Amino acid sequence: MEEKHILGKKGETIAKEYLLEKSYSILEKNWRYLKAEIDLIAQKEDFIVFVEVKTRSSINYGDPESFVSDKQQKMIINAANEYIMKNDIECEARFDIISIIISNKTKDIRHIEDAFYPTL
Repeated sequence: MEEKHILGKKGETIAKEYLLEKSYSILEKNWRYLKAEIDLIAQKEDFIVFVEVKTRSSINYGDPESFVSDKQQKMIINAANEYIMKNDIECEARFDIISIIISNKTKDIRHIEDAFYPTL
């Protein structure tokens, strides 16, 4: 398995554990629709939360969250809309990014709530 892929999967596991510690329920992991993948779909109180996890080993090229492109955001939003319709979800939706930096056995986790919004 490619090192980048291994790091990404490790980040998703860390993000899932982080959300569980914060009293989120995990509904889905790596949910796919067409070409889009939503890393984690969680629920807390009256919110369904679509989470993009970005993991890096350093910030040499920028913060991990800066790598969520506009195109990727649109794909996640479209997939989220499909998930909401398919599962007849009626609670409010939110799009979060969990940014993780793993280096030398340390990890820095940043949870950015409402990181991006659907555009009309």
